[in-house]
Amino acid sequence: MAILATIGVIDTGSITFNRWGWIGTLSCPGGSEGCDKVLNSAWGTLSISNGLTLPLSLLGFISYLAVLLLAMLPLLPGLSKNKANLSRRTWWGLFAISCSMAVFSLILIGLMTFKIEAFCFFCFLSAFISIMLLVLTVIGGGWDDPGELIFRGILLSLAVLLGGLIWASSADPLQPKASSNFGGISPLVETKSTQETISLAKHLRSSGVVMYSAYWCPHCHEQKEIFGKEAVKELIVVECASDGQNNQSSLCERKGITGYPSWEINGQLLSGIQSLQELADQSGYKGTEKF
Repeated sequence: MAILATIGVIDTGSITFNRWGWIGTLSCPGGSEGCDKVLNSAWGTLSISNGLTLPLSLLGFISYLAVLLLAMLPLLPGLSKNKANLSRRTWWGLFAISCSMAVFSLILIGLMTFKIEAFCFFCFLSAFISIMLLVLTVIGGGWDDPGELIFRGILLSLAVLLGGLIWASSADPLQPKASSNFGGISPLVETKSTQETISLAKHLRSSGVVMYSAYWCPHCHEQKEIFGKEAVKELIVVECASDGQNNQSSLCERKGITGYPSWEINGQLLSGIQSLQELADQSGYKGTEKF
């Protein structure tokens, strides 16, 4: 279990640190497009408060780290006196965490399959590890009363399932938001544009490049801040939130937009925040590139 948890820590830690910009580009087996689409979808982040968001992978990283610590704790020297009691407590802790992770992972697999419609190797690996941890916990725990284990497992699974479904529904970009701090309007862009970013924005507009956005999306605001307030006015920005001002949610649905921001360049969709250099390269920009 410690070995599996270590793999999980590396898996989810890599995703988290990549999202924070601490490590470079990740190579996703099966194609990076699917991973980018999943990780940059509306379900790829957790909204905390005051616009603060955290990568969902951080939750997995913390969970795997907890499993690793619990799995290693009874093996540490100097704990032989209370080893039996400690082992029993750690097994219950391992069961609670692995059961919660397995149920939540199944919810995420369902979202990937039926809502996002993309394949992410890292996400499937995490789900597989979570389920294997649960299996090993049930098999190796030496439970005195299997009935108590089943009873607690059912209650915990129902609680996680209910909470997970509520979260998934609230994060769904196709679901109208009941309330908003922005009243359906994107926050104001504060950064100042350079001549180069304005020139790139005008090129993107003349080339028919479209940015699909949602007013409540923090990544969309971050993308706009990269351009600056003057350049953003030159972009073609489509509002996808059904309760957003001047929205074109039906167009976004037809285009299959599930993550924000998404860029449509020459008929191809790029999901997630894109660097100015990447947008310039993808759109065939020939101007000055001192971004």
